[in-house]
Amino acid sequence: MTDLMSLLNTLLWESVLTYLLAGVGIYLTLRTRFIQFRHFIHMFSLLKNSRKRDSAGISSFQALCTSLVSRVGAGNMTGIAIALTIGGPGAIFWMWVAAILGMSTSFIECTLAQLYKTKDVNGHYRGGPASYMEKGLGMRWMGVIFSVLLILSFAFVFNAVQANAIAQTSAAAFGFDPLHVGVFLVVVCGLVIFGGIRTIGRVAAIVVPLIASIYLLLTFWIVAHNLERIPDIFMLIMRSAFGLQEAAAGAVGYGIAQAMTQGIQRGLFSNEAGMGSAPNGVASATPYPPHPAAQGYLQMLGVFIDTIVFCSSTATIILISGIVTHPTDVISGIELTQRAFSVTVGEWGSPFFAVAIFFFGFISIITNYAYAENNLVFLQHNHPARLTLFRLASLGMVMFGTLTELPLVWKMATISISLITITNLTAILLLSGIALKLARNYDFQRRLGKIPTFDLVDFPELKLHLEPGIWPNSKLRG
Repeated sequence: MTDLMSLLNTLLWESVLTYLLAGVGIYLTLRTRFIQFRHFIHMFSLLKNSRKRDSAGISSFQALCTSLVSRVGAGNMTGIAIALTIGGPGAIFWMWVAAILGMSTSFIECTLAQLYKTKDVNGHYRGGPASYMEKGLGMRWMGVIFSVLLILSFAFVFNAVQANAIAQTSAAAFGFDPLHVGVFLVVVCGLVIFGGIRTIGRVAAIVVPLIASIYLLLTFWIVAHNLERIPDIFMLIMRSAFGLQEAAAGAVGYGIAQAMTQGIQRGLFSNEAGMGSAPNGVASATPYPPHPAAQGYLQMLGVFIDTIVFCSSTATIILISGIVTHPTDVISGIELTQRAFSVTVGEWGSPFFAVAIFFFGFISIITNYAYAENNLVFLQHNHPARLTLFRLASLGMVMFGTLTELPLVWKMATISISLITITNLTAILLLSGIALKLARNYDFQRRLGKIPTFDLVDFPELKLHLEPGIWPNSKLRG
């Protein structure tokens, strides 16, 4: 079974998805006229008023934190180590490339998610790729396929992976029994999950900035104490990215292919641009300025922070430690990253990393669940009793993940991501013209010195495709 999954994974990634992601990213970067570079400063300026919201939605800041932690999670830390051990240091360069191109992809999908959002029976915003497939393309069947795949992946497979990483690091750092870790994790996650998506947003907005700041401060401290090694590490990444490390061995083509495949694959795992996950949280937000494109800009920032800041920080620590030179059958994955922290900062590095992984993994679990519930609502299976069973099943997979080795689950996760991403990329390419028109409208209002505001009068072709009462937004409160 594992061999079959490996074959499917290889076919999808090396023959389809790597080129599709790169192609879509290049295409949208050109169509948006390099929006990620032209409006780089503007992304940060939107943070100033990002805590504003109305009674129907979470704030833009909460949506950003929710998407960030889903991107950064424990699987990200594992993925970077895997990318380095299989693809070499050059994989980091291609992960940067994937992020830069992915910023434009993220802008398009998140703008569309905001535009086509709806309200649930409780009057709260909902939406995401399934909604823009149904309302924008008139293809509910595509939205159903996307929703089923996302639910299986995020509520079950990914949460098991996150829980497994937490259990491994806790056992290595503190000697905790995985069973005890699983019980504690289920209880803590359950308290938040049963509070609903707004509770998840509030928790993410508190925990993410705190743990992220501490993690980055430690990274900067490690870099500051190893400044003389940074130029060599950068050159190592660049040489490996273009096969110069392998030139002497006559394996240039293979080296570049491995670096590109691993870098782009882990880049998608990391920043999730084009996957269609982040738009599920984005649709729940009340944007400020009150325009769909505002969320597109903020989520571009999320991709930048995740990959260029967080992934680069973790990769730098691993490369500084020198531990990546160990044989991959001896040490790999989350253990490699944890060992790298111990090598660079001493005995307390491993416990610190375990605590960081717990918080990142915990928030990722509840965020993944929120994305899955959002798609369950789209499928109209949000009856209270069914929702309770769904929450219990998701928590059951958390417990399963803490107690089981997951090589097959990892293969299933990458195949699932491939199918989800292909479905979503098809939809955003078909709808990209609308997102580009929204971007131009937003930019035009900015040039006039106005606060960009979405007005349906400017988009008469959308009148029959949007849910009544969603736009314009009601009065915002801070």
